[in-house]
Amino acid sequence: RIHRTPKTQSFTFAQIGGLFRGRGKIIHCQISPAFGRRFKGKFIMFNGHLVIKDDQGPETISLRWFNLYPNQKKQLEAMSEIEFLGTVQDYRAQKQIVNPQIIAPESHLTDYLIEYPTINKVSGNYTKKYIEQIPNQLWDNISPTLPQIDYEHVLKLSEAFKILHGRYPVENFSPDLKSKAEERLAYEEFLQDQLKILTRRKYIKRKDATKFVVPEKILKKYLTELPFALTDDQTKVLHEIIEDLGSGHPMMRMIQGDVGCGKTIVAFIVARIISEQGKQVALMCPTEALAQQHYKSFQELIEKFELKIKIGLLLGSTKAKEKKEILKNLINGEIHLLIGTHSLFQDSVQFQNLGLAIIDEQHKFGVEQRLKLVAKGSGAHCLIMTATPIPRTLSLAHYGDLDMSFIRTMPAGRKGIKTRITEVVNYDKYLQFVATRLSQGEQAYFVFPAIEESETTDLKNVKESIDKYKKLFPQFKVEMLHGQMKADEKEAVLELFYQKKIHILVSTSVIEVGINNPNATIMSIYHPERFGLSSLHQLRGRVGRGEKPGFCFLVLDRELSPEAKERLKVIENSTDGFIIAE
Repeated sequence: RIHRTPKTQSFTFAQIGGLFRGRGKIIHCQISPAFGRRFKGKFIMFNGHLVIKDDQGPETISLRWFNLYPNQKKQLEAMSEIEFLGTVQDYRAQKQIVNPQIIAPESHLTDYLIEYPTINKVSGNYTKKYIEQIPNQLWDNISPTLPQIDYEHVLKLSEAFKILHGRYPVENFSPDLKSKAEERLAYEEFLQDQLKILTRRKYIKRKDATKFVVPEKILKKYLTELPFALTDDQTKVLHEIIEDLGSGHPMMRMIQGDVGCGKTIVAFIVARIISEQGKQVALMCPTEALAQQHYKSFQELIEKFELKIKIGLLLGSTKAKEKKEILKNLINGEIHLLIGTHSLFQDSVQFQNLGLAIIDEQHKFGVEQRLKLVAKGSGAHCLIMTATPIPRTLSLAHYGDLDMSFIRTMPAGRKGIKTRITEVVNYDKYLQFVATRLSQGEQAYFVFPAIEESETTDLKNVKESIDKYKKLFPQFKVEMLHGQMKADEKEAVLELFYQKKIHILVSTSVIEVGINNPNATIMSIYHPERFGLSSLHQLRGRVGRGEKPGFCFLVLDRELSPEAKERLKVIENSTDGFIIAE
């Protein structure tokens, strides 16, 4: 952040939220140890509070510091007068400045006040100290990325940097110029991002990859063995993938499809093609729950079709002995398909001949992670899946190096999901509806945004709500699930839920992906205004997955602003993830 430095003024001119520079006499000084704070365990840190009387009038202002070093404590205690600079706040009807800059009498304060953020534990003051040592000629010699640009309408890169680092003539500085400098750097960052994406795309398309040819009769055999017909979209996407696999260049394709559109069966068919042609497949997921779900569904399909494909599951929680066995079987080629989480990135995970890397929920991983996994096989292909449809402009900006495939149609037989915003006035009716569905043998998710009660928010939370719903539904089994539970505890709760021994699962958004219980038909989301639209859509996709219709309730406990209500109406009125994404 950069501001023009104000001149020293009377305290009457100190505006709440504004930058203020003042001078006065210290009439109160209290410096005490910061409870529980030590610097790297070596010495105690301090908190300081000074009350300053204005040099130019009767007004006073409070100055507060947190986590002072012992030498800073001594400096403050030795002072009788002080000149200071900082942003004014209102605290209990008293003007105060937190962590103000002290201006020493001999200080040559520049015409700008510049504040750098702390990044990776490197303090802003440390950054500032080094940037101030850069000579002016180096700022002038920052070379432009685009030499042909029209500099009448766009700032030069060197000028933008000088403006934002306080090296610009103060008489020409203005908030408008600062905004233009920020826009120029944002444009530069975006441009470089696009150049990287295009370079990566050209590089990938130039490389050689293993060719996988799929004769039409083999593909027909795979499809006729399925207990259902693929949708037109699924068939089209499958043919796009097969064309990529036979091109001789690495496939980098993303399948975008809504929750429950049938991406997994497409991924399974592709994994089968690769495995049956003697190469290995890796499937990476962002959570253990999703990895376990894929492992279960792939194992069922392998057994159903009596395939000779050996499958492995590698998680962060996998025991050392079991992990050692999996890694041995992977390197000697006995495991044909390995499903796992981030653990697949580890250097110890080596394949005999990786032919395809499948990445589920791509937005949870970075580009480097994607490329690192693909690099574990020479000439390997990559298939990416996401159940969070991305707006077209965003997908071009973020995933311009990928070819895109879309599955928009849903498989036949889905009963769909009805969504309702439930306000306080309808709460009793909603509870009666839930009780009726549970009595018919169905199950429900109650999702909350917080685990425990917090001082800073009045959100209902999982731990508080579990007791409430046990009392409201005494005839049903109510259990809790959240991210702070150990992996085996989560697994045990989910297993009971799948066995229908738990009727209501009170949870955080940990169930957003990877949970598949066709018997669960009710999704109640409390404080829905605290979730993003894609999260709400993902959570809703946990129900209506079987032959029974799903019901999603967005449960409010207060009146929302018109804007927040409008957001929720997007979810209430549409079940199309592509429309919601736009």
